[in-house]
Amino acid sequence: MKTLLIHCTCPDRDQAERIARALVEERLAACVSLLPGLRSVYRWQGAVESADETLLLIKTAADRFDDLQARLRALHPYELPEIVAVEIAAGLPPYLGWIVEETRAPAPSQGHTA
Repeated sequence: MKTLLIHCTCPDRDQAERIARALVEERLAACVSLLPGLRSVYRWQGAVESADETLLLIKTAADRFDDLQARLRALHPYELPEIVAVEIAAGLPPYLGWIVEETRAPAPSQGHTA
C-alpha cells in the first residue's frame, strides 16, 4: 500500500491544531505534525505577500487522499489552501504499515440483536 506525506500551511497554530485533530479523529490521517514559526513569501492576486504560518505534515495512505483532500478543503480557512502530496518512497516498514492501518475507514457498524 502506498503512503503519502502531505504539506499544508495554516494561518496559525490554533487553526492547524483544529484541522490536525479532525483529520486524525476521522481516520483520514494517521499522524499530523505541526511546525510553527514558518514564514511564507508568495504571489497572490498579482501582489507579493508574506505571512507567518504553521505547516502541517500529514501522513496518510494513498487511497485516503481524495477523502482527506475534500475534508481539508472544507476545514481550511484559506480560499486556496496549499495541499501538496508526495509519495513516501521508503521508510521503516512497520511505521508505513501503521499509517495504512490507522487510516482504514471504519467498518460499518452492525446492528445489535438481543
